[in-house]
Amino acid sequence: MGADLVVANLSVEYRTSGDVVRPFERVDLRARYGELVALRGPSGCGKTTVLSVLAGQLTPATGTVTLDGRPIEGHRTVGIVFQAFNLIPSLTAAENVMAPLVLTGVSRRAARATATRLLDELGLVARADHRPGTLSGGEKQRVAFARALVHDPPLLLADEPTAHLDADHVGVVLDLLRGLASGGRLVVVATHDDRVSALADSVTQLDPSVVAA
Repeated sequence: MGADLVVANLSVEYRTSGDVVRPFERVDLRARYGELVALRGPSGCGKTTVLSVLAGQLTPATGTVTLDGRPIEGHRTVGIVFQAFNLIPSLTAAENVMAPLVLTGVSRRAARATATRLLDELGLVARADHRPGTLSGGEKQRVAFARALVHDPPLLLADEPTAHLDADHVGVVLDLLRGLASGGRLVVVATHDDRVSALADSVTQLDPSVVAA
């Protein structure tokens, strides 16, 4: 069977102190909807950079990324869960989830309905009107997931989603990752966590940085 996401010969490079740094070399990855994929490797090996390329935010030095046979840059519906959550402190949980919809012209009423549904599905509807400063790390993480899902993206990217959570909240996020993939989405996770890798359908290992003069 063919792959829905195809990453071929992917490399990224940038200059630092006169040297060319390639965080990773020739990454290849093939995955289908319904799968959970883990990106593994030591700190600094480029896991977050790969996610940036998959999100269409960064142009690679070499290689291609296609989703459904089209260049990834042409896809508007890629959901991203940032490691630092990136929630707006002055907005409530619901308003943070609503923001991407409102910014694209969806009415506040419709956006609120979508946000409420997603927060309910993630067990957070009772916290919908609370601001991030009053939420636990696990709750912030689930708000970030809800926000990433508002456009119903087929591809979801998550950067170290268990990095700052206690054991109880890690279990919730692991169940969420597996459930989202089992529901038909393709979920790609950058992680150091063996528990995420154990759940994954496939693991792509990134090599350490390569420096060239």
